[in-house]
Amino acid sequence: MGGCGAEARVDAASVGEASPRSDAAPIVVIDYHKGNLSSVRRGLMRAGWDNVVVSDDPAAIRAAAGLVLPGVGAFYDAITFMRGSGQAQAIVDAVRAGTPILGICLGLQLLLARGDEGVPQDEPGAPWVAGLGLLAGSCTRLSSDRLKVPHVGWDQIHVSGEGRSCPLLSGVPEGANVYYTHSYAAADDVDPGQVAAHTHYVRSFAGVLWEGNVFGCQFHPEKSSGTGLAILRNYVNVVRAASARGKDVFA
Repeated sequence: MGGCGAEARVDAASVGEASPRSDAAPIVVIDYHKGNLSSVRRGLMRAGWDNVVVSDDPAAIRAAAGLVLPGVGAFYDAITFMRGSGQAQAIVDAVRAGTPILGICLGLQLLLARGDEGVPQDEPGAPWVAGLGLLAGSCTRLSSDRLKVPHVGWDQIHVSGEGRSCPLLSGVPEGANVYYTHSYAAADDVDPGQVAAHTHYVRSFAGVLWEGNVFGCQFHPEKSSGTGLAILRNYVNVVRAASARGKDVFA
């Protein structure tokens, strides 16, 4: 398995139902200065974590109980800002230390090794720019002469064999409908062992990726009604398990 997340997995059975507690350390929604992040914050609070903050501070990222990298903007602009601000290194440091992270839409894409959205022609390495490298594979555009791109609206996720033990998908039925709005997605060079669920639109792509303490949803759980709320609750359970047992739950 590729990436910087812990090699061993925590599965749905080991997370279980988290017991209520005072959430002293926050879940940090990472702000890379691209849009309104309040819906993600509200979704996490509805899912049961009291202390959710939006922050652009690398120190807050390192100190968080859990991280959410939301989906706003373009790959190149986002990763360039994150590297220049110190956010990218703080995320990698936190994840290596065992902090759970959930990437949403563009946030999932940024977890990958590389992407080609918005990369200037004169950029070293063009047409690619390196992502965070926490998951294997590339992010590329959905292209079709027949279907409309961007892919906007409700679509199904199909759970893989790996996904049956993914704590993010605990209790989520096969074929559940979730809300997408995107033009780019993980390419077919992702690690198949990290694909917990897939969707087919233009091509088959990863709807959910998972490796250790690293989780990603190409769709928007905060916009996906009851299914999305269940996924956010599952992520809160992951964060609580890591906080209660120590981050070596992923070791």
